[in-house]
Amino acid sequence: MLRYTLMRLGIFVGCLVVVWGLVYSGLAPRGLGDSNGLWIVLLALLLSAPISFVVLREERDRASERIVQRVDRAKANLDANRNQEDAADDTARAGDTARVEGRPS
Repeated sequence: MLRYTLMRLGIFVGCLVVVWGLVYSGLAPRGLGDSNGLWIVLLALLLSAPISFVVLREERDRASERIVQRVDRAKANLDANRNQEDAADDTARAGDTARVEGRPS
């Protein structure tokens, strides 16, 4: 997941540099008033999102598979803990029932 995030950040920084160069060379319009920095960042975001979507598809799929594996493992651990608790509770209740009926446990 960290790899995907860093790759996405790299694409954004590359787009930011390109947009900054285009705006300051006059090929792309400047923002209104003092909003030039915000304009550059917004344009870079607008350009980097579809590029990341297309270029990082395989890496995103790998990251998604890893997340699914982690979630499945966590669910399995929760089920195992729940079953262990249920078994301990059933054992304790069986011992209580035996004592109430006068049988040794």
